[in-house]
Amino acid sequence: MTTADSLFGSVHLGYVVIETNKFADWHRFGRDAIGLHADRLSAQAMRFRLDDHECRFLLQRGDAEDVTALGWEIDDHGSFDRIVARVRDRGVPVTEGTDEEAALRGVERLLRFPGPKDIDQEIFTRARTTTTPLAMSNAGFVTGASGMGHVAITSTRPHTLHGYYGTVFDARLSDYIDETISGAKLKIRFLRVNERHHSVAIAAVRGLPVDPVRTRIQHLNIQVTELDDMTRSYQRVKELGFEMALGVGQHTNDRELSYYARTPSGFEWEVGWNPIVVDESTWEPTTHRGISIWGHTPEGQTVVDKLVQFKTAALSLRRPEQTVPALSGTGIADD
Repeated sequence: MTTADSLFGSVHLGYVVIETNKFADWHRFGRDAIGLHADRLSAQAMRFRLDDHECRFLLQRGDAEDVTALGWEIDDHGSFDRIVARVRDRGVPVTEGTDEEAALRGVERLLRFPGPKDIDQEIFTRARTTTTPLAMSNAGFVTGASGMGHVAITSTRPHTLHGYYGTVFDARLSDYIDETISGAKLKIRFLRVNERHHSVAIAAVRGLPVDPVRTRIQHLNIQVTELDDMTRSYQRVKELGFEMALGVGQHTNDRELSYYARTPSGFEWEVGWNPIVVDESTWEPTTHRGISIWGHTPEGQTVVDKLVQFKTAALSLRRPEQTVPALSGTGIADD
């Protein structure tokens, strides 16, 4: 593929859709603990804002307690059309979102196609913005060319996920992390689609086709502009009684300072500050040993939590992971 054909740099994580029945808990978590702007639209829908976009997180009433869709903002109609052509040319269905779905997501129009782990991928070119002042407990968040953050996914088929995001968005490999947690050896791949170090991280257990996480994503990340906002939200999470998964620490690869809280739906929410921005002219993928330079110590995990994790991993052996083979390339062998 020529550089002119590449979509790299034209794709940005724009919004996340979450299905939950725990609206009251999520409102306290998002607004009061993390410090986001909250808009309660109806008994069936709630949104969180980070900036002038009408929607960055859409919460809809339902039983999944999980992320159900990722919305990707595409810079221009030419890039948008190339993505659609790539998906359709490989025989994968593309459907148009309804006017109501687009309005809820704060976009003018969206198209949807299947993604790995049953996470719909939605693309749009124009987000609706608002001049309504933000009512939130933070100075601001880093969005723009970097997108609104990243998602991390655990997988028994990491090569197919890597291939999927390479095929659809021309994602580039940033680096790897090798880590051992509770005796399990993990390999984590970090993929970028723009200047942000990664928009998608893919974690897999080496040598075992098991997935220890119930939810479709393991965590999502947002980035605050001020260090004080990260530390103050950490304190609010604890003071309001929400579970802290990992305390404050610094990652080895992107150097981000962050913590991980557990959301009312069970997946984790990372609040970070000051990760590096990739310089495309000099960057070379490498492998880091360990997730953190310091910190990120587990907080509050019990023996029961461990047993639940082991049970989830065992059950995953009987539950084949959903993939989209037509969009997964050749399955990039990057071990």
